[in-house]
Amino acid sequence: MKTKTIFCIILSAFLLTNCAIGPTHGYIFTSTKFAGTFNPENNVTSTKEATDCQFTVLYLFSYGDAGAGSIAKKNGISKIATIDHSTTSLLTGFYRTYCTIVSGE
Repeated sequence: MKTKTIFCIILSAFLLTNCAIGPTHGYIFTSTKFAGTFNPENNVTSTKEATDCQFTVLYLFSYGDAGAGSIAKKNGISKIATIDHSTTSLLTGFYRTYCTIVSGE
């Protein structure tokens, strides 16, 4: 009986805690890259690209900055052409990254 209870708790944790990790995900491993937004005027060339990520470990610790504005500022991008995203996860909540990829000039 004790084993069934523990199994149900672990299963519930995996099924109910997969928020905001990308458009598709797997419980064991995920590695995806997906489109974000772009400059609708299409008047900015993509001469520079910069990436920064947020990291989560065991759902206990989270650190990093994946904000498009701060990434652009840190890397000298004054005009943004596109903002894309990527995500990687291992065993759902064991280790997870969410990255923002900014390109522009």
